[in-house]
Amino acid sequence: MTDALETLRAPLVVEFPFTRSLGPVQSAFLTGLRERVPLGVRTEAGRVLVPPVEYDPETAAELRDLVEVGDTGTVTTWAWNPEPRRGQPLASPFAWVLVRLDGADTALLHALDAPGPEAVRTGMRVRIRWAAERHGAITDIACFEPAEAERDARHEPRPHDGDFAEPVTGIVAAARLDYTYTPGRAQTGYLRSLAERRTVGERCPSCAKVYVPPRGACPTCGVATTERVEVGPRGTVTTYCIVNIKAKNLDIEVPYVYAHIALDGAGLALHGRIAGIPYDQVRMGLRVEPVWSEGGRYPDHYRPSGEPDADYDTFKELL
Repeated sequence: MTDALETLRAPLVVEFPFTRSLGPVQSAFLTGLRERVPLGVRTEAGRVLVPPVEYDPETAAELRDLVEVGDTGTVTTWAWNPEPRRGQPLASPFAWVLVRLDGADTALLHALDAPGPEAVRTGMRVRIRWAAERHGAITDIACFEPAEAERDARHEPRPHDGDFAEPVTGIVAAARLDYTYTPGRAQTGYLRSLAERRTVGERCPSCAKVYVPPRGACPTCGVATTERVEVGPRGTVTTYCIVNIKAKNLDIEVPYVYAHIALDGAGLALHGRIAGIPYDQVRMGLRVEPVWSEGGRYPDHYRPSGEPDADYDTFKELL
């Protein structure tokens, strides 16, 4: 089968816990959600921002004038979500809405529980549906729901000192990105060559550099690359780092070394793990060769090849 007849696709997931500390304004806002008290902050011009920020977006002045706003509001715009994804507020179809809470001058993004898009409109009145268990996070608002009746008067924001018992001082949010990667012509050829235990780059017709992995075009000259060149398999460690923190779901004991390796014939260093040598003996100029695991589609790691170290002048341009 030729390259043009098959499109490579790979589902990928990037996931990590995002941890951040909170200043006094964000701490008060999230603690207020835990206590079912929605808070905003007043700017120098008198506008009430919800969610609150710590600095005035117009003047950059520090903001500390907290106010309590209503738990009802008005939809300013919306979009229907027919297929909720993992981690979204509701499991059944819902509307993403921007809601201007009564007393606020800006809108808060959240989900609206509605039976269908025909039940949603700009200008509709909604109220907060609080989560049964609240811990000081935006998810303490389970969602919005349609309000039973219109309000005749605008809710006036009330001053609030922001003081709560056991305030929330930090949050941990699970960040996750699911996507499907489809390589282009150049990287498709590179990946297929790796499956054959060969490393193939592409040479720029202008500057003659061989790029590994290939990109389909030279980033320096801006011209297309089509000439394939096999490089390696051996190479030289140009620089490296010692990893002391064990990654989740990675069956590699720390410490270990991750290095930039200039394969013989390549004009660009790629990265790989160094093994088969104590981590404190890895050095710039170390000559290495790939080690393939059984059935592996790419080198598992690189190990010393037994050759003398490369002279610095032979790889200094690849640092």
